[in-house]
Amino acid sequence: MGRRPSTRALLYGWTMTQAQESLAARARSLLDDTPLIDGHNDLAYALRKRAGMRTSEVDLRRPVPELDTDIPRLRAGRVGGQFWSVWVPADLPEPEAVLQSIEQMDIVHGFIERYPDTFALATTADEVEAAFGNGRIASLLGLEGGSMVGSSMPILRNAYARGIRYMTLTHWKTTRWADAATDAPRHDGLTAFGREVVREMNRLGMLVDISHVAPSTMRAALDASDAPVIFSHSGALAVCDHPRNVPDDVLARMPVNGGVVMAVFLGAFVSQAYRDHAARGEQEVGEDRAANHAWIAANPGPRVTLAEVADHIDHLRDVAGIEHVGIGSDFDGGEPLPEGLTDVGGFPALLGELLRRGYSDDDVRAIAGRNVLRTMRDAEAVATRLRAERGPSEATIEDLDGPG
Repeated sequence: MGRRPSTRALLYGWTMTQAQESLAARARSLLDDTPLIDGHNDLAYALRKRAGMRTSEVDLRRPVPELDTDIPRLRAGRVGGQFWSVWVPADLPEPEAVLQSIEQMDIVHGFIERYPDTFALATTADEVEAAFGNGRIASLLGLEGGSMVGSSMPILRNAYARGIRYMTLTHWKTTRWADAATDAPRHDGLTAFGREVVREMNRLGMLVDISHVAPSTMRAALDASDAPVIFSHSGALAVCDHPRNVPDDVLARMPVNGGVVMAVFLGAFVSQAYRDHAARGEQEVGEDRAANHAWIAANPGPRVTLAEVADHIDHLRDVAGIEHVGIGSDFDGGEPLPEGLTDVGGFPALLGELLRRGYSDDDVRAIAGRNVLRTMRDAEAVATRLRAERGPSEATIEDLDGPG
């Protein structure tokens, strides 16, 4: 007779073996003194899709199986810190993107404030550790797409004032000043204004996030930045050749820069087999996202596994170094998700797999949260120095890039 799966195994959405459960338990014990900090979660937009602007109608204290995220599963997953993504569709005109980004920030602040026993707003590494020490989930905000600052330094500074602590320079579409990985290039990476955006982010203490950007933009941002950068949710291109992933020459620059690459979970970025399957769908129906979703629904692809996520972490470690690897799930931001990592309850299972592969306890602590805390502190130190050296940038895109 087969052994019944444990309650925790059921929370993870799969049946773990006894050995896997033992390793996950060991991982949970490591998270007693180290916050697991996830680089990217799209709960805010998922709530908006579900309830419009009445997001308070969704009670996150109870299981919400239609979402990847709720408080019971955050607790089961031992999440200690979370960058909540502020995202709007990349094809919106800049003025509408700015407006919706303000609404999305309000959604994030709303659920942080509604559950003060669970969440605490954090804007610095010290505040992350203080929230974790008080048994709450440190909640940070990240702006996923440069279009949401409207090519305006004052709007960038207003986003920082509202708690934004990283900005992804592009999303799926190239902006007026930065090339995206999944759109036609126009700027050979960053324009002069784009480089000035990076400089102003450094001065503010806002992490430069180069997930979603073209490799030319990655390199230009690394050249322009005085502070460590992050990839909030990216995989290794050598493991899965999606253009969203990071090439080895960029990974090799991370030790000099000091930043962190946070491994993503979504199937199309993780699994080469699934990526090839999805590419066949794109060939059949074109690039329309709705048509692609319909094709995938009618033609389910190969399964994606937790082990494949660990394969990316292995490669990131081997090329960038263990000090430059983190976790950036992209929960509530797409599908398919790997077996065993279908929601926020699954983090200990992933860390258990790393332990099985021979990662030390300190390696796991570093990947779980210590690396990103170091990166945050280093960026904060750079900001302190730069603020003493120069005032806010008053540059405009017209000044630096010309009209049009």
